[in-house]
Amino acid sequence: MADNKERKSRLLGAGEIDVSFEFFPPKTEKMEEALWQCIGRLAPLRPEFVSVTYGAGGSTRERTHATVARIVRSTDLRPAAHLTCVNASRAEVDAVARAYWDAGVRHIVALRGDPAAGVGTRYEPHPDGYVNAADLVAGLKRIGNFEISVAGYPEKHPESPTFEADIENLKAKIDAGADRIITQFVFDSAHYLRFLERVRAAGIWVPVMPGIVPIHNYKQVSGFASKTGATMPAWLTRRFDGLENDPLTTQMVAVAVAHDQVMSLVDEGIKKFHFYTLNRADLVYAVCHLLGIRPVQSAKIADAAA
Repeated sequence: MADNKERKSRLLGAGEIDVSFEFFPPKTEKMEEALWQCIGRLAPLRPEFVSVTYGAGGSTRERTHATVARIVRSTDLRPAAHLTCVNASRAEVDAVARAYWDAGVRHIVALRGDPAAGVGTRYEPHPDGYVNAADLVAGLKRIGNFEISVAGYPEKHPESPTFEADIENLKAKIDAGADRIITQFVFDSAHYLRFLERVRAAGIWVPVMPGIVPIHNYKQVSGFASKTGATMPAWLTRRFDGLENDPLTTQMVAVAVAHDQVMSLVDEGIKKFHFYTLNRADLVYAVCHLLGIRPVQSAKIADAAA
């Protein structure tokens, strides 16, 4: 009981937990309305930053830029724009980065990106493009003093032959100038903690934010996991067993699972978490509420969501 009181005091006191949120650019007017409702609900939680994804081969380049630019223009949030190397020359990527800088964006999530032919196929760099994410990070630093986040894979990148090779690649990104690592989502905290040990042993000392995704739909999230090399533990499958046609109970279980996962990492000294929202606010909002994070209203944010 004393431990629970101490934990509650810690969470509700000094605001030690920092969160960030990831969104994806909308494809339709209806999806755009849903996105801005999501942003309007989560923005008062004052995230450290919010990121906007970038489709394979730059397929969402214009929509990503439009979303990020509106966040800069209409909210108090600090946006981070995803940028990839796929199917683009250095000149094209640099032009996108400069456009972000001119729009007031100072944070980039630098990624190699999935192969243009799809996950599971061989990645081929553009003949005039950046070779990989480390090369991209170095190029961005030449353009401007961007804050740069990069991806980390607690269970190893699917294309990496070994964990050692994966960490070497990650270190190259940090040595090129990256400021932060955001991990692929993970459900077994032990994977993240082992990854953190490997990262620190390699002399990488930047923040490593664990990626958290509340499971709004088990089948869909399981499909995402299979493509990214993230495992779905047996105990997690049992939590959602039989709930295929029960979305309300699924939501309640999802919030409990995500909260327990975050708290297990808080107990290990982790204080910063990146939530993959899938443009859905309610589950993320509920988890943040349980973590003691309370909204701070802003007229600017309210106007943006209207």
